[in-house]
Amino acid sequence: MSISLTKNAVQHILTYLYNNKKDQWLRIGIKNSGCFGMSYIIKIVDNINDDDLIFETQGIKIIIDNKSILYLKGIELDYVKEKFNEGFKFNNPNIKSICGCGESFHT
Repeated sequence: MSISLTKNAVQHILTYLYNNKKDQWLRIGIKNSGCFGMSYIIKIVDNINDDDLIFETQGIKIIIDNKSILYLKGIELDYVKEKFNEGFKFNNPNIKSICGCGESFHT
């Protein structure tokens, strides 16, 4: 699986996992949403589904459902801090267009 995490993303995720002291996973996925059809899912979970793809990188256990995998190949997950906002940013080479607000995309 070719998903990469930036140093900032790794640091943010590991800090969260350390503070919660549970055996948890980072779930990354795609859902039908927004004006362009798809948006990202990112959350910390403590359960795995039978059809999940599982891998580990830089000490972080990642799960992706098999429906999302085609849309996530080659992505880079970053964590950015800007003037008044901070959060995860997906750099996805598969995207053809993004809606005006930046919340949804089309491949």
